[in-house]
Amino acid sequence: MSKSKVEVGVQVVERWVLARLRKRTFTSLAALNAAIAELVTDLNVRTTRHLGTSRRALFDSLEAPALKQLPAVPYEYAEWREAGVGLDYHVEVDRHFYSVPSSLLRERVTVRVTAASVEIFHKGKRVAAHARSPASRRHTTLAEHMPSSHRRYAEWTPERLQRQANRIGPNAGALVAVILRDKPHPEQGFRACLGILRLARSYGETRLEAACARAIEIGARSYSSVSSILKNNLDRHAPEPAAEGPTIDHPNIRGAGYYH
Repeated sequence: MSKSKVEVGVQVVERWVLARLRKRTFTSLAALNAAIAELVTDLNVRTTRHLGTSRRALFDSLEAPALKQLPAVPYEYAEWREAGVGLDYHVEVDRHFYSVPSSLLRERVTVRVTAASVEIFHKGKRVAAHARSPASRRHTTLAEHMPSSHRRYAEWTPERLQRQANRIGPNAGALVAVILRDKPHPEQGFRACLGILRLARSYGETRLEAACARAIEIGARSYSSVSSILKNNLDRHAPEPAAEGPTIDHPNIRGAGYYH
């Protein structure tokens, strides 16, 4: 429809409806809407000179048969992303991990993300659907996606991860053991453990072992924590013991003994 026809339609409504109501007073919105609806109905059933029929008759004969049903749900904005399936058969979306069938590990997938859901597609076929979660660094895992009886897949197993960590040192081994033990399913800890072990390539095994010791001391259980310790050279400094008393000698600092 051209812009000029739309403007003419607006002009007709203004003259047929608004002009006829301009001198009337309404005490409620409902009364105003009822009056407008009555005049719009009269306008649509009125036979026009240039068409030889009414707007309602044209709608019923031309447009109504072509109408389709409205969608069952309102339109929902979605983002499409490409992602890789990790060794733990999960896909990361905004720092949360969603499971896919374990047979797809290391495959490339397409992810449809909305405000309420996460859908994962492989070669055009939807393979997983989850409610979106705001929890950071947590897992959403469907039981049917897991390997049956915790079947080991590819070349990685918890035992192999543990052996590699033990070769680096007892602290690295202890940290990996804790991470695998604390997960509902050991495979969910693979991502963190592999990331921690690969830090040895950049910092060396000696420093990684010291960083794992520091992580255990402070209760850290993630790759990002161990990486931060190494980046900030905290593995090279032992934690300072807490001070027993005031470190500044001043008359206004009385010390604990003053209150006894």
